Amino acid sequence: MRHSIPSAIHRAKPARLASLLASVTLAACAMQPPPATAPLPVAATAALSAPTFPPIPTVNGKLDLRVVYPPDGATIAARDSTFLFGSTGSGDARLTINGHQVPVLPNGAWLAWLPLPPREQPQWNLVAARGGDTVKVTRRLAFPTPRKPIPATGPLTVDTSSLRPTAREARLSTDLVRVSLRTSAFSAVKWLAPDGTQRPLRQPPNGTDSTLWSTDIEARLLAQPGRIEVTGGADTIRLVTPRVTLLDSAGPRYAILGERSKPPAATEPDSDRVVIGKPTPSGGTYKWFFLPGTVAEVTGRSGEQVRLRLDRDLSVWVDAAEVRELPLGTAAPVRVAGNARVVSRSPEVSDLVIPMAERPPYIVHEGTESLTLELFGTTANTDIINLASADSLVRRVTWEAVGEGRARFVITLREPPYGYLVRWERGALVLRLRRAPRIANPNRPLQGLTIAVDAGHPPAGSTGPTGLYEAVATLEIAQRLKPLLESRGATVLMTRTTSTALGLSDRPELARRANAHAFVSIHLNALPDGVNPFTAHGTGTYYFNPRAEPLAREVQRAMVRHMGLRDLGINYDNLAVLRPTWMPAILCEGAFVMFPEQEALLRTPEFQHAYALGVAEGVEHFFAGLRKP
Repeated sequence: MRHSIPSAIHRAKPARLASLLASVTLAACAMQPPPATAPLPVAATAALSAPTFPPIPTVNGKLDLRVVYPPDGATIAARDSTFLFGSTGSGDARLTINGHQVPVLPNGAWLAWLPLPPREQPQWNLVAARGGDTVKVTRRLAFPTPRKPIPATGPLTVDTSSLRPTAREARLSTDLVRVSLRTSAFSAVKWLAPDGTQRPLRQPPNGTDSTLWSTDIEARLLAQPGRIEVTGGADTIRLVTPRVTLLDSAGPRYAILGERSKPPAATEPDSDRVVIGKPTPSGGTYKWFFLPGTVAEVTGRSGEQVRLRLDRDLSVWVDAAEVRELPLGTAAPVRVAGNARVVSRSPEVSDLVIPMAERPPYIVHEGTESLTLELFGTTANTDIINLASADSLVRRVTWEAVGEGRARFVITLREPPYGYLVRWERGALVLRLRRAPRIANPNRPLQGLTIAVDAGHPPAGSTGPTGLYEAVATLEIAQRLKPLLESRGATVLMTRTTSTALGLSDRPELARRANAHAFVSIHLNALPDGVNPFTAHGTGTYYFNPRAEPLAREVQRAMVRHMGLRDLGINYDNLAVLRPTWMPAILCEGAFVMFPEQEALLRTPEFQHAYALGVAEGVEHFFAGLRKP
């Protein structure tokens, strides 16, 4: 989230909301809320099925009007309405916001969904009253800076801030670079190179923005400053286009990832650290995960992002902070996949070992009973693949060359994939494979298993109307979950047992080092500005790797059964704690801490137990359903 209800997972909850809102569309439509510009009446939490939870306690304290969200002066990115929430300190207070009556719960909590105030007076005036006492609070707000309007008629107008490319662009000579500008729809726009070359800029064919003019120009032509000439009627406006740096002017450039000053070691340390690759330079989702020490060709820069060529057909973007350029003239890495072998490390773990000279960029795809390992910038030259005769997991391994500079290994398994790791060990890429645990007692499927329980936050985390901090509630729920799992025979690893902050990447790494069989992260949800909280609240579960989807379904069903909130379904989401691959991992958003009724429930031992019981039963059902040997 963007506001002061901090995000559960960095960059996670806003992305999570897209899938969440899609999952509640039918419910929201069925409710038919009033128009967004009118305040909605307080809607009670969806009827709780079972068990019955304690009622919201009555608080008759001192009148104390507090606004938890938004903070004073916050920039609110919403179309026409948004929410505020907080408490009055007393359940018998009356509350108005800009003249709108806002219901107050018995504990003093309140949640309002209101039209945005006018831009000429951007503030909310809150008045809480009880008897003869009155408390007033003003919350100022800011609106995002609107895009410069360009009138359809009148004098020629140009939005100079929209000029692209910017001054921090670098490309290969043959790359096409988008040159664009917003100007009057009636303009004629062209780009001119110093040598007189001209290219017209055109409006988009679909008519989405008649003020946007653009064209694609070879980077080599942009190596010197050019200009854009805009004419309209008798007026002409000229702008200089910044030069684009040519990265291949002195030959190919290479960089090492994740190693800023020292050469990579022969063997990776016991760390799950990876360098993230994205398909786009701005806001791209995480897709590729590279070992530190990987070398790749640098083919572009845009702001704080660097483009890398993995092979002839694929380029990705990484953070510039993860890139250390090697000296000009550095030879291209030579990677040849040699004769491979499968090594049985134990009845539960097998390694596919592929010798080669340098770490390759790679990606792993999961199949029903297979894993596919693609190595980029790698020549496939494997003659023999040796398999252990008694390997209990790997049935066979095949390989093929895919295009130029890509090797593909398909590992056919004897059962669905359960976990894997990619490591670099003594001049070889190692794909470590993990077999699903064998359930010895179907009546106690968790017997002998290790379950990692992660109490979400700190850092960050959401806060409810009466001040319940997410990290406090998640720890209480996790501590109730631990004995429930232990009573079912599991060993429980708690990633956090105190209020001390713990990094996102540290949590699943602790679970992997403990060889946990599942990872469950406990969270509470909140919404971004402009989303109606009365139609978008309930219970949801998130997963990333396909192997975790059945676990997410079982836990979601059980949580809904025990907590009785609206079923928001399960969601595929690219979250930091869900990406590691050694075990199925899920993240539970059991309730919305920003919703007053749910925050009150979260303070009760009964509801905390229901949340924990739902997770415990779901985990147990998942392992009970694993294929038997």
